[in-house]
Amino acid sequence: MNTGSAFAPVPVPEYLQKTYWWAYVHPNAVRVFERQWLVNLILWGNFARLRDAALDELGTVINGKILQVACVYGNFTEHVVKRLGPQGHLDVIDVAPVQITNLHAKLKDARQVTVQRQDSTDLQFADASRDAVVVFFLLHEQPADVRQRTIAEALRVTKPGGKVIFVDYHRPVAVNPFRYIMVPILTTLEPFAMDIWRNEITDWLPAGLAVAKVEKQTYFGGLYQKVVITR
Repeated sequence: MNTGSAFAPVPVPEYLQKTYWWAYVHPNAVRVFERQWLVNLILWGNFARLRDAALDELGTVINGKILQVACVYGNFTEHVVKRLGPQGHLDVIDVAPVQITNLHAKLKDARQVTVQRQDSTDLQFADASRDAVVVFFLLHEQPADVRQRTIAEALRVTKPGGKVIFVDYHRPVAVNPFRYIMVPILTTLEPFAMDIWRNEITDWLPAGLAVAKVEKQTYFGGLYQKVVITR
């Protein structure tokens, strides 16, 4: 595994330290949450379905340059690696040192993986340098201004014709009982998440940016969504 600038002096954002220290920043967070069964439970049994929905956008065999924005609890990254073909390469970035360390521990075969400590709002990659970018359950954890910059950066580094794949929460249909279960959970633990219910991901696209195609699909009664933007 190429660690690149894995521990470059990139500060952990204040919102992350204040709001999500218990989930992503403190070392005990990894000890608690890095359990496949728990990640699946948090997503009401939908982890594998949502993971595979994102991966299927990349294809059965990946021979391009893929960027994963933020580490993910569970086996998401490992499944990306399994699909890498001879010419495939995966970059993973995260701003939290403990998440970088955790990913190193999880990956068994990392010959085609580079892990770097970077901020999603200031990616250190050239314009149009990646064939696809995956943002898996990150946007709901970011304040609106941070979310907007993350989306802009993901689009910036994607090649023309390439895909940016977002998987995240979504406002459920009215008859979905999880709509009412999730409101107190999200408002208490995920204070930025309700933005995702009230808006479309495309609402945060950079002004004036032309994209080739936008595709959206919802899952589990509308509680989750996959949005694929083709550059």
